Amino acid sequence: MTLRELQYLVALADHLHFRRAAEACFVSQPTLSTQIRKLEDELGVPLIERGTRKVMLTPAGREAVERARRILSDAQEMKEAARRSREPEAGTVRLGLFPTLGPYLLPHVVPRIRARFPRLELLLIEEKSEVLLTRLREGALDAALLALPVHDDQLHCEFLFEEPFFLAVPDSHPLARRRSLAMDELSRHDLMLLEDGHCMRDQALDVCRRSGAVEKPEFRATSLETLRQMVAAGVGITLLPALATRPPVPPSGNIRLLSFADPAPSRRIAMFWRRSSAMGTFLGDLAQVFRQVPEAMLDQELEATPAPP
Repeated sequence: MTLRELQYLVALADHLHFRRAAEACFVSQPTLSTQIRKLEDELGVPLIERGTRKVMLTPAGREAVERARRILSDAQEMKEAARRSREPEAGTVRLGLFPTLGPYLLPHVVPRIRARFPRLELLLIEEKSEVLLTRLREGALDAALLALPVHDDQLHCEFLFEEPFFLAVPDSHPLARRRSLAMDELSRHDLMLLEDGHCMRDQALDVCRRSGAVEKPEFRATSLETLRQMVAAGVGITLLPALATRPPVPPSGNIRLLSFADPAPSRRIAMFWRRSSAMGTFLGDLAQVFRQVPEAMLDQELEATPAPP
């Protein structure tokens, strides 16, 4: 049994297609098929259901793929540990971020990372939180930025910062003349929210539960930018995290932002990586750079915006 055979098996499980798996491994389809049969012969059990129109894993195949992923991850971390011992701040880091954070945080942090680690290649992967967690556990990511809480004893958690939420309202809304409000004042309002799968949807639903607000019926957005445009069009009101209201995001003259009186709603952001990772020390140094987001970017105080006449 070789690591290459395990790589072929994992590729086949990922693509569920012999040709696409072979292309992903940069080998011919007969080569990949032969190596999979060789692995089956060695294990003494079929891993793939043949004779169907699409590739399907047998129960033994599914278990073998899970073990193969762990073995390949351990092998990669062994290589990474050896390389890091020679060049601690060089190489590649695969970092995951969720969509309502990445576009707004990275412009403030990436220049600092480049200055601090000039030889580092940072590969950024943007996915919803559950996908990031799966890839992190499987070894497809080295680290991920996620919103707390995350319950997994196999992952190390490094708290980074707390990001407050603002209420975004159209300039024609009755609240547009206000600068701030208390949470319970939301009890008379509907909030536009993101679709299922976004961690910020869960955070916004928690605000609804605490304030007595409800979700605006028959509308779920796919992104923060959709929510922002809907507010600007006067469709409704929503929550926006602080970083999504700061430059380089351009201001909108049709939107007013209101801060919340204490205790203000917020989300807590942390960096996670596997406790077994050979990169733990370096990832701790990288987390320190993310922790240095300028305080002004996370301040609950808003710059003065003209109120509607």
